[in-house]
Amino acid sequence: MPDNTAPGIGMAWLMGDMVLVTVMTVLVKLGGADYPAVQMVFIRSLVGLVSVLPLAWRHRQALRQTKHWGRHAFRVFCNTAALNANFAALTALPLALANAIGFMRPLVVLALATFMLGERSGPWRWVGAGIGFAGVLLMVAPGEIAWNAGILAALAAVAFGSLATVQTRALKGENTTILMVFYTVGLTLFTAVPAAIAWQPVAPSAWPLLLGIGVLAQIGQYCYLRAYQASPANVLAPLGYLSIVLASIAGYLAFGEIPAWTTLAGIVIILFALVLTARLDRRQSSREAPAHESDI
Repeated sequence: MPDNTAPGIGMAWLMGDMVLVTVMTVLVKLGGADYPAVQMVFIRSLVGLVSVLPLAWRHRQALRQTKHWGRHAFRVFCNTAALNANFAALTALPLALANAIGFMRPLVVLALATFMLGERSGPWRWVGAGIGFAGVLLMVAPGEIAWNAGILAALAAVAFGSLATVQTRALKGENTTILMVFYTVGLTLFTAVPAAIAWQPVAPSAWPLLLGIGVLAQIGQYCYLRAYQASPANVLAPLGYLSIVLASIAGYLAFGEIPAWTTLAGIVIILFALVLTARLDRRQSSREAPAHESDI
């Protein structure tokens, strides 16, 4: 059965991931003033490591039998680079701006999934992604932003995060637990030395926040993996734009950020793109269904 026969399952998992990640970004923004990004990423990886070590032992035979060590390593490297860049961007930029730049990722994923995995993307999905991207451009007002390290970090997070997403899709046949073990162990190994070099003493009162980042990220990672195993990347990519609504709400509640009219207009455009893509996708599926059934 093709993966896209039940896209709603993947969408539900992805929505769970987006909610958890939104809460996590608030915690990262709160902790970023006192601790370097790589230190927060390392602590996040240690929390995940505690949870996956029992799973790693239980599935040790499957780990030894995997034939995709190179792809796993590349995926984890991309995830590590994306996570460090994203934490740095959240620390250096306003929450709304950092998240808005991040919403370029679905469009990049759509393109990479087409060219790297050969996934077919109908014109309606490209149209929807393009409209959503226009909404992002409206929100960040490209002509008025002064380029700095924070924006470069946000763009790096988009690039590496998109590559990691495509690699996850390519490993769709792998057990979810195996993917989580590789991710968490690899993230710990890749960040251990940089974190030791940049380490800042952690105040006792800050540990709940830093540990909360790790817990939320680990649960979100599981939801994310299940999403991209259940549905094609080009189906889930446009849904990622919906995160801007969650980010705007979180920015207002946590930091008192009142969205500008450009932000509100961008959200409307993005939601329109989501609705348009979903309707055209369903219409195309209904036209193709009879032909598919006649081949049985």
